[in-house]
Amino acid sequence: MANKKRRRSGKAALIFIEVLALILITGFGAMFLYAGVNGELKAVGDNKEAEDYSTQEQTLVEAVVEKIEPTPEPVRETVEESTEEETDNSRYGSLLADEEYCTQNHIYGKEAGKTDEISLLFAGDVGLSEGYANLGQLLDRGGDITTAFDENTLDVMRGADVFMINNEFPYTDRGTPTAEKTYTFRCSPKHVHYIADMGADIVSIANNHTYDYGEVSMLDTLDTLEEAGMPYVGAGRNIEEAIKPTYFIINDTRIAFVAATQIERVSNPDTKGATETNPGTFRCFYDDRICDVIREAAACSDYVVAYIHWGTELEISPDWAQLELAPKLQEAGANLIIGDHPHILQKLDYIGDTPVIYSLGNYWFNSKTLDTGLLEVILNPNASEDGETIVKSVRFIPAIQSGCKCNIVADGEKSRIINYMQSISSEVLIDENGYVYKK
Repeated sequence: MANKKRRRSGKAALIFIEVLALILITGFGAMFLYAGVNGELKAVGDNKEAEDYSTQEQTLVEAVVEKIEPTPEPVRETVEESTEEETDNSRYGSLLADEEYCTQNHIYGKEAGKTDEISLLFAGDVGLSEGYANLGQLLDRGGDITTAFDENTLDVMRGADVFMINNEFPYTDRGTPTAEKTYTFRCSPKHVHYIADMGADIVSIANNHTYDYGEVSMLDTLDTLEEAGMPYVGAGRNIEEAIKPTYFIINDTRIAFVAATQIERVSNPDTKGATETNPGTFRCFYDDRICDVIREAAACSDYVVAYIHWGTELEISPDWAQLELAPKLQEAGANLIIGDHPHILQKLDYIGDTPVIYSLGNYWFNSKTLDTGLLEVILNPNASEDGETIVKSVRFIPAIQSGCKCNIVADGEKSRIINYMQSISSEVLIDENGYVYKK
């Protein structure tokens, strides 16, 4: 019995020495702590010997070890963990990293001018057809885009995070004009840079002129825009391409752009619609597929823009087909509806919470003097975090097309055009600066 007491007392002493040694050598990164068991030194890390400790001894070791602070993690590992956390917080970071997927699905990453907002800007018809006034006048003035738009107008167009126009002509040097068509347009592919020069980030080619010189003109247009790196929407080499939305991811916000045309409103139009095997536009006059496309785009996007070529030329009021389609687009998930084709301005409206402008008219299309304008929509990329709606503001910016130029106007002309838009837009309020509010 005395021997047992002495052995237990000896073990307790060794345990005390062991714990004290552990505390002293932890800061120096020691690898092993030794304890005496039955007169021999054994490594604490040796699980077999550790199992031989008495319950009392093991409890004593654990109680002391719990009080020892762990060695801090290396700075490198902390930085790596932080980087992973930031990546995880980006909803679309991994998607944008897959360049092949983005190319195949028309997805573009873009940096915003500001971190707390995204600016979208829209204009109507743009024409650059050889043999017609706009391009001829531009080339006569030396081919400098600053002779078509003043500095302020260029700043507004180029300053938008995404600026969208209707590209109402094909890019081609080939083909023959469509027989018996009153106006047929085409522009040499070498002039495609003027669209980017004016600040456009995406073009709609869902209109009634992109097929003016036949199938080859449509194919040349697709090739030209792709080679120039200009995103487009509303037409393709087959129906699968033609109906596909184009997406921009800005400030971790995904915005979908869908474009389609109702013109011409006949079963066999001059401007062919795309089929499973043939190139053409995305037609939506006899085809309700546009609602399905918008529905699918809304399911994977934060904001959906529908840009539609529709209406009756030179008619101030929207026609029955516009008024019938617009609510369907809104119900399918369109957050904004932009119209063009009538060549003049039509009313601003709201359907639910969706702003609608039925026609933005001509923007930079010909030599006529016409009232026109830009529609600006500012989005809040942090809306879900802030508990707010994604739209910060909607603003109509008055402009005038004249003499193959187009410029934003101020003072009296600005007030006149805003007052006109208010007079034809009874469902909204438009303040003196052009900001649009739902009644």
